[in-house]
This record gives sequence, structure tokens and C-alpha cells, in this order.
Amino acid sequence: MRNTYILLKTPIYYTNSIKTKVMKKTIIITSIFLFCVLSVFGQAKKEIKEKIRTLKIAYLSNQLNLTSNEAERFWPIYNAYDKEQHLLRIKFRLEIRKAIKEKGNIDMLSEEKAENLLLLKLKNDKKIYESKKDFINKIQKVISYKKIIKLQLAEIEFGRKIMNKYKKGNSNKRNK
Repeated sequence: MRNTYILLKTPIYYTNSIKTKVMKKTIIITSIFLFCVLSVFGQAKKEIKEKIRTLKIAYLSNQLNLTSNEAERFWPIYNAYDKEQHLLRIKFRLEIRKAIKEKGNIDMLSEEKAENLLLLKLKNDKKIYESKKDFINKIQKVISYKKIIKLQLAEIEFGRKIMNKYKKGNSNKRNK
């Protein structure tokens, strides 16, 4: 009973300040923890992207069987093209996500906004096509048309292999 009496006599502002300090410490520790976790995931994502890029280069090199002279001229052109294609796709995805996020979901978009997004998609597809056409015009001076076709088929096959590996990895995680 005596301890209870001491607690009851403790001023309210004193217990509130202790609770406030504890809450502040908890929030700070939680924030630091979340920051660390998100940093690790961000780094892991970059590492995964870099690993996929390395695997793609190795796969394409193997499939195309480039001579050293061809490879020396091919990779700078291909890397610039690949980066441009990636940026064009990302730009469009960001626009779609932004429009959907503003409205909450796709069903909330006005017909006018949906039409504008479709027009944007068509413009973006045209830019992707022009980029690919420009790439082929540049690369045909470096490798044969047969190797260009092999390249396009190898890119598709690599994408499939990555997706299959990703699907298998996710199904293994779900089964555990």
C-alpha cells in the first residue's frame, strides 16, 4: 500500500514528462531502425539490378558470339540504347502511377484523363520504336543482320529466363 501511496502522490506533470521522454526515445529508435532497414533494402535492390545487368551482358555475349572487335564497338552503342529504352519505359510508368495515385484508382479517372494517358502511351511507344530503329541503323555497321535478329531473340529469351527464375523464387518462398 505504501508504494501505491507514493505513486499517487507523484505529480502528474512528472509522470507525463517521463512518458513523453520514453515515447520520444521509442520514436527515435524506431525511426533509426526503419531508416537502416530501408537503406539495406535499397542497397539490395541496386545489387540485384546490377547482378541482372551483369547476367544479361554475359548471356547476350554468349548468344551473339561477338568477336573482340565487334564487342568493342557493340557494347557502347547497346548500353546507350538499353539505357534510353529503360528511361522511356520508366517515364511512362511514372506518369500512369501519378495519374492513378491522384485519383485513388484507375476507375476514378475521367475519360479525358484516360484518353490523355493513352495518347501519352502511343507517343511513348513511338519514341521507343524510333529509338530501336536508330539503334538498328547504328548497330548494323558493327554486326550482321543475323546477329541483330539473334540479339533481339536473346533479349526476349533472357527476359523470360529472369521472369521464370523470379516466379520460382517467389513460389519457393510461399511454400516455406
